[in-house]
Amino acid sequence: MIVIMAGGNSSRMGREKPVLEIDGRPMLLWVYDEARKVDEALVALSKNTPRTRELCLREGIPFVETPGRGYVEDVGWLLHEFGPFVSSSADLPFVKASDFHELTKAFNGRTSLTGVLAPGKVPKDLRPIEYMGYVMVGLNAVGFRGEGFFELSNPLLALNVNTPEELELARRIATLLGGLR
Repeated sequence: MIVIMAGGNSSRMGREKPVLEIDGRPMLLWVYDEARKVDEALVALSKNTPRTRELCLREGIPFVETPGRGYVEDVGWLLHEFGPFVSSSADLPFVKASDFHELTKAFNGRTSLTGVLAPGKVPKDLRPIEYMGYVMVGLNAVGFRGEGFFELSNPLLALNVNTPEELELARRIATLLGGLR
C-alpha cells in the first residue's frame, strides 16, 4: 500500500499544498496517479486539509483522516492502523511510478527506509536538506523496526514544494519539461 501524506498545516506555504496546481492540475493528482500505477494508493488527510478532502471526494480518491497532531504522530497512527506501507508527501510533483516501484521492491515490510539522493545528483538551485551525507526526499517506506537509507535516482525528488518560491520553480520546471507527464 502507498499512503500519500496530505494532512499538514502548510505553514510555510500559507495555504493547502495538495490542491495547488502545477501544469493545470493539483499536485496531489500528479502524485496519486503515479502511485496507483504501482500499488493501492490512499491519501492521509486531517482536519487541516478540508479542500484536499473535497478534491478526494470529487475525484473518487480513497482517503483516511488521521488525528492530525503532526507528521510523526500521523505516520505512527497509520502504521498501527494499516501495517507497513510506502509513503509519499503530496508535494512531490515530479515523483514517478518508477520511484515508487524502486522503493516498494526494496522494502521488506519490516525495516523502515528513508528515501535519499546523493548530493551530486541534486540540482544546486534546490537547496535541499542534507543529513548524514544524503539529501532527504519525501518518499519513504514505513516498517515496525529499524531504519535504513534507500538511494533513489530521480534528481527532481529533491524538489519538495513547501514555499511559494518552490511552487513557482516547480511550475517553471514543468513548463520546461513540456508538462509533468
